[in-house]
Amino acid sequence: MAIVHPEGWRELDRAAGTVGALRRQIETLATLASGLPDSYTVYHGVHWTRVREGHALFGEIDFAVVSPAGRLLLIEQQSGFLIETAEGLAKQYGKVTQVVPVRLARDAEALRERIELHCGGVPLDTLLYCPDYTIRQPGSAGIDPSRVVDASRRAHLVAVVRALLPEDEPADPARTRLHRFLGDQLQLVPDVDAAADQAGVLYTRLSGGLAEWARRIECAPFRLRVIGTAGSGKTQLALAAWRDALAAGRRPLYVCYNRPLADHVSLLAARLGEGGVVATYHQLCDRVLRSRGGIPDFAAADAFARLERVLEGFVPDEDWRFDELIVDEGQDFRPEWRAHLLNLLRQDGRAWWLEDPQQNLYGRTPPDFDGWVTLRADVNYRSPGDVMTMLKRLPGMSETLTAGSPLARSGLEFLTYADGADLIEKTKTAITRCVGLGYRKDMIAVVTFRGREHSAFTGLDHLGPHHLRAYTGAYDLLGNPVRTEGDIRIDSVHRFKGQAAPCVVFTEIDLADDDPAGLRKLFVGMTRATMKLILVLSERTAKTTLSRALPA
Repeated sequence: MAIVHPEGWRELDRAAGTVGALRRQIETLATLASGLPDSYTVYHGVHWTRVREGHALFGEIDFAVVSPAGRLLLIEQQSGFLIETAEGLAKQYGKVTQVVPVRLARDAEALRERIELHCGGVPLDTLLYCPDYTIRQPGSAGIDPSRVVDASRRAHLVAVVRALLPEDEPADPARTRLHRFLGDQLQLVPDVDAAADQAGVLYTRLSGGLAEWARRIECAPFRLRVIGTAGSGKTQLALAAWRDALAAGRRPLYVCYNRPLADHVSLLAARLGEGGVVATYHQLCDRVLRSRGGIPDFAAADAFARLERVLEGFVPDEDWRFDELIVDEGQDFRPEWRAHLLNLLRQDGRAWWLEDPQQNLYGRTPPDFDGWVTLRADVNYRSPGDVMTMLKRLPGMSETLTAGSPLARSGLEFLTYADGADLIEKTKTAITRCVGLGYRKDMIAVVTFRGREHSAFTGLDHLGPHHLRAYTGAYDLLGNPVRTEGDIRIDSVHRFKGQAAPCVVFTEIDLADDDPAGLRKLFVGMTRATMKLILVLSERTAKTTLSRALPA
């Protein structure tokens, strides 16, 4: 079997349910990988081919195959229907017609110039692969017929590749430089911007499955409890239920525990149409209290305890009646809050309760769900495969957790610190590492294991050259959280719960060997990253709690 770079494409194939041009490219990659011996190497851009446009990373070149001797073959794949014109084969993109031979020659020549600059002269050839179209007049296609494999010769693709790239040629001295160029300089593993965008698209499409089939459940009264792991699509389901309610003329109420999540969902819900209320449980109590003429005293030591009692025995008028109740982060709610919220539903109202017990950071006891329909979702479509592998090794984690991300590997990294000063330095190192890998600063989130009151990072406005955008603990006149000026976000794991970032530096991790609550915090923090995760952990944590989970 040929060596394939980058790895992880088989996981993408299983997870993404891809169709069209991308499906065809994955099939081609599978054919090349299984048909060529391990003395050949295939570089590809299948991971990041745009699902709708079908364009490769480097111009229109989809695959670069290197022979044992160091000869290079560039393969452009054209899926679907083609047009035979006087200028040669052509492909229709909307209203634009592009001549395939001209484009292939242009891209190949541009790549040839770069290879000569970095590697010297390397034998280079091109091949056009059309798996869905049979060329009627091969001589007029504009490409040497021996360099074209159409639908009629699809079964001979590997044989043609091996004929163009003989296995028994003497090795070219430039072979090592060519591999280095393709892996590092050309970066057939795409730039991080493209990867982050595509990972987000795939995650949305994949996790949209929960939003689809959970909404097909019928029961009366409608009481649905969804126990879904991180990244399974619970918030997508919540937004879909919100949209359905508005479309049906029902008034929805979305309630969660975490203020940043409520702020985020509020912005998304506003795009779906007017109507309904989005709030944390405490915000909801605050609004109800003010609607009755009361004003909460946040200076009081028991201010939030008083606020939580506002809905006890509350008799809602029409302003506080809803047709759809959507509770997100249900594991963080006190058991009695559920009855208070159901009290706001009209008689035929529908209720959704979305939770993940492994993200129960406050040690709350769940309410009794007798009479509710329960649905479980154990596939995490957000976190890369290696992150999920490590999490499953931790004590107390569910054995049914499944990785569904198109990314099999994130290049999971670990840095250990000895003391407070070392913690700061190692966190700076981690941020610099992320920037060096090509992540923009707005893609990076620093997540602290400790809360704002006890974190070593509270009050810092920068880490070396990196300026931090930190929550100050205050809110503006419109109720929005006030943050310091900076280009890298930093938040506690409690505040960042329910959110995600392409690149996460999870720092200040320090927990005892037997600490179930700490392990739940670890789970929450690690599942925030969609592409890259770096853990900055204490020496004792690395030697005790995580010793079994860390790779050898």
